[in-house]
Amino acid sequence: MKVAAVKKPGGPGNLVIEEREKPTPGPGEILVRIKASSLNYHDFVVVMGGIPTDDGRIPMSDGAGDVVAVGEGVTRFKEGDKVVSLFFPNWQSGEIEAAGFGAVPGDGADGYAAEYVAAAETAFTRMPEGYSYEQAATLPCAALTAWRAVMVEAKVKPGDWVLTQGTGGVSIFALQFAKAAGCRVISTSSSNEKLERLKALGADHVINYKETPEWGKKAKALTGGRGVDEVVEIGGPETLAQSIAACRPAGHISLIGVLTGVSGEVPTAALFSMNITLSGITVGSRRHQEDMIAAIEANDIQPVMDKTFSLDEIAAAFAHQASQQHFGKIILSV
Repeated sequence: MKVAAVKKPGGPGNLVIEEREKPTPGPGEILVRIKASSLNYHDFVVVMGGIPTDDGRIPMSDGAGDVVAVGEGVTRFKEGDKVVSLFFPNWQSGEIEAAGFGAVPGDGADGYAAEYVAAAETAFTRMPEGYSYEQAATLPCAALTAWRAVMVEAKVKPGDWVLTQGTGGVSIFALQFAKAAGCRVISTSSSNEKLERLKALGADHVINYKETPEWGKKAKALTGGRGVDEVVEIGGPETLAQSIAACRPAGHISLIGVLTGVSGEVPTAALFSMNITLSGITVGSRRHQEDMIAAIEANDIQPVMDKTFSLDEIAAAFAHQASQQHFGKIILSV
């Protein structure tokens, strides 16, 4: 079978396409013919060598495809079922016990940049009804992160104000989930063209953060001075102060990304004096994914997809991601 692999020290130039032996499902495992994957920032860091992995690691944490064989004892799936992967295959439900990445596909274990994958049946859920493989492949990391942030941790309700940052997969899914829940959404970007696209997706207000450096204050003003209930924070240290400024008293911030760095100053006085809750979010569980898929079907939520690349073009796909010109999810057709 054909796979993409990351050779040390990493970087798009060290992504190679090679042939490997097709796996066989063991007891409790299913064999999936992978049809699509999608790019996440986590995958980018792995490919660039920023996360140490074994030499020859197959990247990509997201995968969607068909069950083509089942091992002994499998009860959840049968041949012909359409499935989508889990980012944390060992986190089935309840609170996360360890945020380790040892079993995460494309990180501690081989991922879905491969024509076939054999893995435990508990490492997959069903795909949403009516979804293509490409649509389903956008869900395991970006969509589930947004779902847990907005619906599980923040527990938004109709009428709440939600602030999203940028136009990556997590932020767009957060906008879609928030609107489906009856929330009012403020979205930020540095591109006026992208802001218009966010408005077309349902954003009630948009802010160009380059034109308005104190966008947190602006967002709070848009709520009538009350402040937002939830911030989907993807920037990290350089944006957190503005997110805090945007919040209402007892508001919630879902810290998801560190696009501006892994450490920095935090205005702790503003955080505690406003009684704001700051939650670290790392994707979600199988139960979260099953609940999200049910909500997607009930609300006919359609993923926003940018460009599609073939497996042979995986290096070009990551170069497109690095250019930051994309809007929504970049797809890898396997």
